[in-house]
Amino acid sequence: MDKTYLTREGYEKLRKALEFLKTVRRRELSKAIGEARAHGDISENAEYDAAKEAQGLNEKKISELENTLGSAQILNEKEIPKDVALIGATVVLKDMNSGEELKYTLVSEVEANYSEGKISISSPVGRGLLNHKKNDVVEIKVPAGVLKYKIMKISRG
Repeated sequence: MDKTYLTREGYEKLRKALEFLKTVRRRELSKAIGEARAHGDISENAEYDAAKEAQGLNEKKISELENTLGSAQILNEKEIPKDVALIGATVVLKDMNSGEELKYTLVSEVEANYSEGKISISSPVGRGLLNHKKNDVVEIKVPAGVLKYKIMKISRG
């Protein structure tokens, strides 16, 4: 089984999501199935079918989260160089074409959330930034062309 590298924050977020799915969500779905069953014949009951499908999807998500957490390796921030763009680092970039400043945190695929500025190290930009240092200029090929960034700052935590 492949290891999934997670920040402490990412691990806790997934653990809380799993706890929610196993307790609150399971109870909600069980209640919905019971209510739909009470409406009579379940062979032609769309509410029952929808509730059972939602229950199946919930169990699938629980299984996926359990597998991810089971293979998780929490990053030890003390052992990771602070001046290199690696998983867990927050990188401030300057777009060499537009002059715009961007800020990304490099994370694993399961923690990636673009709206929070968290990009996966397996994404084109994440991969392109890996192992670079402050003041490096990196050119990253993306489907839309080539991005050119200067790394202005690297921080952790």
